[in-house]
Amino acid sequence: MVATFLTSHALSRKGLANTGFFEKMKERWNLNSLVQVVLVLIVFSLTGTSVVFLKPYVFKLFGIEELTGFKGVLLYLLLVFPLYQILLLLYGTLLGQFSFFWKWEVKTFSSIGKLFKKKKRD
Repeated sequence: MVATFLTSHALSRKGLANTGFFEKMKERWNLNSLVQVVLVLIVFSLTGTSVVFLKPYVFKLFGIEELTGFKGVLLYLLLVFPLYQILLLLYGTLLGQFSFFWKWEVKTFSSIGKLFKKKKRD
């Protein structure tokens, strides 16, 4: 339903469908259509907005009033980062883009894992 609306209305307008940005994102993310690009961007937007909205409630739930310094950054990463990842998959599923976001998650956590692996010396 969302894809139908986007195809018939938003992407058919001059300017939006003709911009190189959407084509570049389509190629970079290996997506099939401009509609899929728009849906992925909507998922990122919804996720970011939701995290900003939910962050104070999560902090209050854990009794955190103020985050400063290294401790603040560490707590932020431990609490907000998982919330962001969960919401990304949730919204991605709701908008029919689970496969893309699952691959995104695997790539993200693989990159993070590489930071903590010991490098072998030859």
